[in-house]
Amino acid sequence: MAVKSFKPTTPTLRYKTVADFTVLTKKSELPSRPKKLIQSKSKTGGRGMYGRTTSRYIGGGHKQMYRVVDFKRVKENIPGTVASIEYDPNRTAWLALISYADGEKQFIIASEGLKVGDKVIASDSADIKPSNNMKLSLIPVGTFIHNIEVTPGKGGKLSRSAGAYAQLMAKESEYCQVRMPSGEIRLIHANCKASIGQVSNLDHENITIGKAGRSRWMGIRPNVRGVAKNPVDHPMGGGEGKSSGGRHPCTPWGKPTKGYKTRKNKRTDAFIVKRA
Repeated sequence: MAVKSFKPTTPTLRYKTVADFTVLTKKSELPSRPKKLIQSKSKTGGRGMYGRTTSRYIGGGHKQMYRVVDFKRVKENIPGTVASIEYDPNRTAWLALISYADGEKQFIIASEGLKVGDKVIASDSADIKPSNNMKLSLIPVGTFIHNIEVTPGKGGKLSRSAGAYAQLMAKESEYCQVRMPSGEIRLIHANCKASIGQVSNLDHENITIGKAGRSRWMGIRPNVRGVAKNPVDHPMGGGEGKSSGGRHPCTPWGKPTKGYKTRKNKRTDAFIVKRA
């Protein structure tokens, strides 16, 4: 897959790039999908339960429908066929619509190389092929995996974004060593399931937004730098000419924003073999 660029007939098109959507199933060829798989989705505008802004720079954006994705791969030991490869506005990866032998249809995260007509299955006896799902204890060491469970039966939580993959490094009795996309090596229970292969849409990281309006389509509002503001508006504002702030980076309310450890979950520290 490649990234599509445009002739620079306008200033923004000079830099704008988009994904090559030719790998997706054409709209006219999409199969019928159950209504339960595509649901309405409301936007918060960054407001909390009291109507106050809790997350800044969020608002607007294009209307979106939510695709219900089967992260648990609940259709065990039932073979399925890829009916379509589809775009999902809620995530960076492509989705694959799977038509199972019993007539049910489900969305799963499409792995790289998955095509319409391919066979997939979630089974302990499955082959090591893209998008097949099985327990870590049954996957060969060195295999690339994605959609990895952290707790058995709770569904995939790790390595789900475009181009992401983890690698099974070793097996130790009840636990397996898995190298995360960040480079961290972590112990995950051998009964946790994972899907084979790398997540689709590898070139997502090479896409250039190109213009401010495209960010607004995604619901991202402008963010003015603190050093560009006046002292009355931000602690880092003001100064003669251009200034770098003259103090540690902080929020408009003076709370430091960089240099602090953000991890507070000491309960699972024992599962980290090697930090990134």
